[in-house]
Amino acid sequence: MSNQEDEKEDTTVAPPPEETVKPEDVSVTEKHATAEPTVEEKKPSKSVPAAAVEKEESEEEIEVVEEKTFTIPVGRLGYATDRAHRSPKAVRDVRAYVARHMKADEVSISNEINQALWEKGINKPPRKITVRAVKDKEGKVVVYPAKTS
Repeated sequence: MSNQEDEKEDTTVAPPPEETVKPEDVSVTEKHATAEPTVEEKKPSKSVPAAAVEKEESEEEIEVVEEKTFTIPVGRLGYATDRAHRSPKAVRDVRAYVARHMKADEVSISNEINQALWEKGINKPPRKITVRAVKDKEGKVVVYPAKTS
């Protein structure tokens, strides 16, 4: 009997281990396919901070025609409105103030100014803010924070 058991053990060969593929690594179309699934390569995405891109573009594209520094009294302009609408009103007031004083139709506000206006939330914008308005040759005005020396 021992000879027969040895023969049985020799004849049964375990199949080679197959590569295990995690379900997360297989795309949706490959899950439903009858063929063997393949693993998709995950490519790292290159992310560049928006501030770095904005600074590069602003330095290259803008040909300064006029540049002025203003201290805008946001408290006088925007605190007369409802508490829940003060910061949006402050953004509109800054845009209108700069458009009036720079004689421009198009005014865009930089992210830094927007963050400064929204820093304490919707209810409490700052009472005043110092900005630097830059006008290019096309008549567009961009509002930046004032440079502190």
